[in-house]
Amino acid sequence: MVKTNNENFSTLAAFIWSVADSLRGDFKQSEYGRVILPLTVLRRLECVLEPTREAVINEKKKHKGAKLPMAPFLEKASGYSFYNTSNITLDRLGTNDTKENLERYIESFSENVLDIFENFNFQDVIDRLHKANLLFLVCGQFTKIDLHPKKVDNHQMGLIFEELIRRFAESSNETAGEHFTPRDIVTLTTSLVFNFDSDTLGKPGVIRSVYDPTAGTGGFLSSSTEYIHSMNPKAKIANFGQELNPESYAICKADMLIKGQDVENIKLGNTLSEDQHAESKFDYLLSNPPFGVEWKKVEKSVQDEHKNKGYNGRFGPGLPRVSDGSLLFLLHLISKMVEPSKGGSRIGIILNGSPLFTGGAGSGESEIRRYVLENDLLEAIIALPTDMFYNTGIATYIWILSNHKTKERLGKVQLINANSDEFCDKMRKSLGSKRKYLTDEHIKRIVKIYGDFEESKVSKIFKNTEFGYRRITVDRPLKLSFKPHDESKLSSLREEAAFGKFSKKEQNAIVDALIGLKEEYKDRSQFLSELNASPALQSSKLKLSNLQEKMIVKCIGEQDETAQICKNSKGEIEANSELRDYENIPLSESIEKYFQREVLPHVPDAWIDISKIDEKDKKVGIVGYEIPFNRHFYEYKPPRDLREIDADLDQVTKEILTLLQEVHS
Repeated sequence: MVKTNNENFSTLAAFIWSVADSLRGDFKQSEYGRVILPLTVLRRLECVLEPTREAVINEKKKHKGAKLPMAPFLEKASGYSFYNTSNITLDRLGTNDTKENLERYIESFSENVLDIFENFNFQDVIDRLHKANLLFLVCGQFTKIDLHPKKVDNHQMGLIFEELIRRFAESSNETAGEHFTPRDIVTLTTSLVFNFDSDTLGKPGVIRSVYDPTAGTGGFLSSSTEYIHSMNPKAKIANFGQELNPESYAICKADMLIKGQDVENIKLGNTLSEDQHAESKFDYLLSNPPFGVEWKKVEKSVQDEHKNKGYNGRFGPGLPRVSDGSLLFLLHLISKMVEPSKGGSRIGIILNGSPLFTGGAGSGESEIRRYVLENDLLEAIIALPTDMFYNTGIATYIWILSNHKTKERLGKVQLINANSDEFCDKMRKSLGSKRKYLTDEHIKRIVKIYGDFEESKVSKIFKNTEFGYRRITVDRPLKLSFKPHDESKLSSLREEAAFGKFSKKEQNAIVDALIGLKEEYKDRSQFLSELNASPALQSSKLKLSNLQEKMIVKCIGEQDETAQICKNSKGEIEANSELRDYENIPLSESIEKYFQREVLPHVPDAWIDISKIDEKDKKVGIVGYEIPFNRHFYEYKPPRDLREIDADLDQVTKEILTLLQEVHS
C-alpha cells in the first residue's frame, strides 16, 4: 500500500494519475477524469468509514425488521452523517462478480452519498470498465492508496482533488479554473474577509455561515472553515454552496460529508437562473465566478427578475452586457448579505479587470458600480500578480465588500497594488497558466497592508465619490452653407433613396432649380426660400415637404463655421449632431465652472444640453462610476537616452555579424 504520511499531495496525485495509464486505448484521454475522480472519492469515503464499518453492519443487524427509520442509528454508529451497510470493499470485489459486487457496494451507501455517484454518472463508468475487462484491475489500483484522514487530512485531500482536476482538464483542453481556485488565492481572499473579525470568531459558542454561489470543488468553503477553526476549534461553521458542474458538485459534496457538514446545504444548478438559497442570508460570502463568461443561456430569467422584482430581487441596480456575467454574481452576493442591524456580512469576490471600468455612464456596469459605491459597500480592491490562475494569465482583482465598515473606512475605498514580483514567487514548474504563487509571507504582507489602512506606494485611499463623474452632453450650433452647383453634392442627391421616389420629371425639376440658384448660400432659410420660389419648381408645380427639404439640405449642405446659425420654426438654435461631444466631470466639481474653464475657451458657441437628466438624482448630466485602478498607480518612466539605445543596437549588430561570419566560414 502507498503510504501517505510522509508524502506531499503532488506525489499522491501523481500516483492516482498514473492509474489512468491502464485506461489507455479503451478510453479517450479526455475521459480519464470521469473514471479516476469518482474512484478517488469512493476510496476516500471507504477509508473514512473503515474504522466503524463493522459497527454499522452490526447496528443494521440489530435493528433488522424494525419499523423505525434506520438512518439515525447507522449515522451514529459510523460517526458521520453518511454510512455504508455492506461488508464489500474495493479489495473484496473478487474477480468473477466484480461488477455486481461493486454495484451492490455503491447501493449500500446512504442516500446522500448515492447522489454524489449519480452526479459522477458512475454507473456508466462501471459499465465501460467492465466491458473493457478493466474493472477489477483499476479498482485494485486504488486499494494501494491509504486516504484515511489520519494519513491525508482534509486540506491535503482538497489539494489532491485540485491537482487531479487540473491535470484532467489540461489533458482534455477544458478550463480547469472554472472548477476550482488555486489554494494560495483562496487563502489570501479568506484571510482578507476574516481579517477584522478575529475577536468575534474567537469567542466561545460562535456560529457563522459561509456561502459560495460558485462552489466548484469547495475550496473556499473548506479554507474558511480551516481559518475559523485555527482561531477557535469549537466554532460552529455552516457551509452553503451551489455549483453548476455535476462532477465539481459531487466532489464538493463528498468533501463536505467527510467534514461533517450538512450536505443538504450544497446545491446543484445555475445560481443566476435558479437560486436554491433564495431566502437565505449569510455572514461570509466568497466567490470566484468565471471570468468573461456570457450569460445568454439565462438571459430571459435574469432580465425577468430585473424587470419584475427590481430592488426586491437580486439585479435591481442594473444588468451588465451579456458577454460577461461577473457583476451579476457580485449583485447576487450583495443580495445575500445579513442586515447591518443583525451583524452584517463581508464579501470576497475575485474578478478580472473588466468590472472596474467597462461601460460608460448610464450603462448596466456603471449603475452596478454606482450602487456598490453610493451604498458604501466596497472596502478594498487588491490587484494580484498576473499568471496566478490555471486557466488564464490576465490581471485579476479581489474585491472586499462589507455592510458594516469600521469607522475609519466609512465612505472610503482602499486600492492595493500587489501586482508585482515583490508580492509573489515564480513556480519551479508551471501548472497550466499558473506560473507564480503567493507564499505565506506574501499573504501576510498583503493582509497587513489592508489591515493598516494607510497610504503608501502600493496602497491608495479614496473617497467613494472620487470614482464618480457626471457626463454632460455638449452641443454646438448647426451652421450650414450650400453650394447647389457642386457636382459631387448633386451626385449625392441623385443617389439618395428618397430622391429616387420622385418621378423623372420632378427629379429634373429639382436639379434644374438647384443649378438656377446662386453658387453659394450661408443662410439655410434663404437657400430653402429661393429654392421653393425657383422657376423650375414653380413651373412643375412641385411643392417640397419638410422631409424632402431635409433630404436636400443633407445632400447639398455642409458645416461651415462662417455660415449663419440654423434655427427651427420656434426660433430655437439647432444643434449639429455631428459636432456633439461629451464631457465627464468629477462629482466634486461644479458643472458650470468646469464648462466655463475647460470647454468655452475652445468652443465659445457651445452649450450644455440640459434635457439630459440623470434618472436617479434628476440633475443635469448622467452619473457614472468607474475605478481606473492602474491610473492611480502609474509611475512615469522616462525613455532611455538615444545614445544608450544606439550603443545597444551597435553591439547587437556586431554580434549578428560575428555569428554570420562563423556560419560562412
